[in-house]
Amino acid sequence: MPIIIATAVVTVIGLLCAVMLAIASKAFEVKTNPKIQQIRDCLPGANCGACGYAGCDGYAKALGENEEDRVNLCTPGAAKAAADIAEILGVTAAEVTKKVALVHCNGSCDNTEKKADYYGGQSCHAAKLIYGGDGKCVYGCLGFGDCVTVCEYDAIHIVNGVAKVDVDSCTACGLCAKKCPNALIEIITADKPVAVKCRNKDKGAVARKNCKVACIGCMKCQKVCPTGAITVADNLSTIDYEKCIACGACAEACPTGSIVFKK
Repeated sequence: MPIIIATAVVTVIGLLCAVMLAIASKAFEVKTNPKIQQIRDCLPGANCGACGYAGCDGYAKALGENEEDRVNLCTPGAAKAAADIAEILGVTAAEVTKKVALVHCNGSCDNTEKKADYYGGQSCHAAKLIYGGDGKCVYGCLGFGDCVTVCEYDAIHIVNGVAKVDVDSCTACGLCAKKCPNALIEIITADKPVAVKCRNKDKGAVARKNCKVACIGCMKCQKVCPTGAITVADNLSTIDYEKCIACGACAEACPTGSIVFKK
């Protein structure tokens, strides 16, 4: 009899706990918007932050709760993601501007040299801690491929000592840009064929000594630009792509070839 009573008591307690948990789950249930998950399923899951949000979940939540109305912010998802999201939200799909990663360095093995033999960890971040890396130019590509390891699309590789982007494979997710310790990688619109392939801020003579194609801050590019899109500050040329009309005048005037123009 005692065993039967104990079993009955435990059973009743279990049933009461189950009922209370069921009631609590309903009372404290967090209502979710089904659109958010539908939108999330349309996104590639790169969580790169190129959309301006912390990740795909953040972007999906903003769209689903009408905090964001731009359905074309996901560059890895491109036009398909924008179209699928637009269908869910019942809006017109906006055009997705093609963007690519640009490496601001042309310091290949042909254009610069090593200043020391490096035997440490084979990563750009590790090498940078030792006197800025093993290359003469401390601003240039370190060449160990940290950007390559984070790229999920096999769009960037180390070629002849410097990172090179395959524009056809690049989705402009921006993970490579975040990983580069020298901040050499920038995400730009793909229709801009002109770029300053240098980040060296040393004075002209020093920069040129360390790399054959370094920007020497001579300002010739700035003087010939018809729209004021290129300026020189801290011995380095930079391009304002909002003003750039891709005329190529700056590249033609550059005496070192640090500005590249592809027609």
